[in-house]
Parts: sequence; C-alpha cells; structure tokens
Amino acid sequence: MSELRKDPISGRWVIISVERGKRPTDFVSPSQKKKGGFCPFCPGNEYTTPTEIMAFRPSGTAPNTAGWTLRVMPNKFPALQIFGELNKAGEGMFDKMSGVGAHEVIVETPDHMQSLATVPSKNVEDALWAYFMRIADLKKDRRLKYVLIFKNEGDAAGASLEHSHTQLIALPIIPKLVMEETEAAKSYYELKERCIFCDIINQELDSQKRVIYENAKYVAIAPFAPRSPFETWILPKCHESYFQPPEKNFTLLAEILQVILKQMDKILDIPPYNFVLHTSPFIDEVNDYYHWHMEIVPKLTKIAGFEWGSGFYINPTPPEESARFMREAKI
Repeated sequence: MSELRKDPISGRWVIISVERGKRPTDFVSPSQKKKGGFCPFCPGNEYTTPTEIMAFRPSGTAPNTAGWTLRVMPNKFPALQIFGELNKAGEGMFDKMSGVGAHEVIVETPDHMQSLATVPSKNVEDALWAYFMRIADLKKDRRLKYVLIFKNEGDAAGASLEHSHTQLIALPIIPKLVMEETEAAKSYYELKERCIFCDIINQELDSQKRVIYENAKYVAIAPFAPRSPFETWILPKCHESYFQPPEKNFTLLAEILQVILKQMDKILDIPPYNFVLHTSPFIDEVNDYYHWHMEIVPKLTKIAGFEWGSGFYINPTPPEESARFMREAKI
C-alpha cells in the first residue's frame, strides 16, 4: 500500500507509491555523456565570456587567458544585475523591486569532458572554496540578503552548456523555500531547544536505514520524505548553521560529494541532476536552530498536473530502497 510521508522541515507531503516501485534500471533518463564541440567555457575561449571575477591559476598567467584550473565570471545572460539602486515600489496591491543582485558562473574544471564525479578530488575542493569565497564577498553588499548556489547538470536538468559548471544567484530577498525551512527550524528549536536537522542526523545515524555514506565530518542520507527517487542530502554531522570550511579545509566534504555523484552515475547511467546549497541567510548566519546542507536530486520523474495542483510529489522509490541501492553501488 502507498504511504503519505511528511517532511518534518518543510511540512511538505509526498506520496511513496510502492505499487509503482522502481529499481534504478527502471528509470529512463537521457545519459549525460559529453559530446564536445565549441564551448565558451573551454580554455582558449575566454574572449567569448564576460571578464572573470576570480580564477585559480598558476602565478604568471594573466586574467582571462588559458592556464586556469577554476574560473568564475558573470553569467552572460544574468537573471539579476549587480549595478543599480535597490528600489522598492507598489503597483496597487502588488509589490515589486528593481532586479538588483548577482548571477555568476563557476567553471570547476578546464576539461570539457569531465564532471564533478570524475575530476580529481582537488577540483571538487577548489569548487567548494570558490562557493565559500564568493558567498563571503557578496555578503559585504548590504543590498543582498542571500546567495543560492545551484548546479544544473545535463539538458534535462536545465543546463544550457554541457561543460561542468555551477551557478550562483545573489538575491535582495530570502527565497521562499529557505524562509520556510528556517522558520520551521526556528519553531522546532523554540519548542525543544534542539536543532531539527541535528535530531534528524542523530536518528538516521542510529537507525542506518536511510544513511548512504558517511565520513568523520559529514553524512549523506536519503530524506524520509523525498520529492524524487534517489534524492540525497549531505549534512555536516556537527551543528553548523552556515556554509564554512571546518578546520580550514573542504577535503572531507569534497570526498562525500564526489562519492554520492559517482554512485548516482554508476546506478543511474550518468543522470541529469540538480543540486542546491541551503545555508543560513546573512541576517542571522550564526544560530543554533538551522543547519546548512546540500540537496541533490536526479531528474528521473516529471512534474505533472497533480504535483502542480496539490504541492504533493509522487515518488515511486522508497528512500530506504534508494539508500540501499546507493550503498551497494561499486564505484
């Protein structure tokens, strides 16, 4: 019999449709194997992109030239612009404000044919450092309240270019989903004087039913009420309210992130996926109630009328099963 499950953080309900139960091989998704061809993100084509904001490159190499190992630049077609005043206005009962913010691209490797799952671990560490450094820099702008880091891997996940890259959008408002998470976490803390994420982590580590992988600092779990098959969350085991490098390195976070992506590639044949990084808003970065985390969602099912109309998601694979498949993947 199917189950309705409630996400304890967002309050969102999902239907675990066991009658439709699916193994990894039952999902048909377009494999994201690289095709190549001209690419503005490849070394030598720097002239086709906006001027770089920062890059990791050997000393002696000039900005906006080849030789880099990681490169950050403004998005050529930005959703928001860094220039201008943040003006707020009303239009009758409706609210609006000027589109001030930032939209950047983080190219994690110069090698067009690689992905975050296949690059050397140092490249993944560098990408995490770039996320942290760009958040820290944009936080200085008093107009901005939040930076969302996200990755669209593959055409079906929304990527317009196949060269591996992450995007960053800095916003003058806190996104609704982040606000819902933080408000729910704050309410839980006021009731129990504990972080809801820490309680979830402790319970999952005790039961091990939905734990996929763990190391000394981080744990990857299949959430209790996942929106999609093989949805995976990565969280620090100790309470950390905002995204930061513990002990001044990202080695173990890079390791667990790459393990999860390799497992997904193995059992789902290099699927398209999205990941997002949720961290505390700038206004209250250091707190006892919220816990930063990464959410990774392979694009294996489609959002249709029921999902749009109800806000529910239908997931044909119980998270306990997806966690087991992931654990058993040979990488």
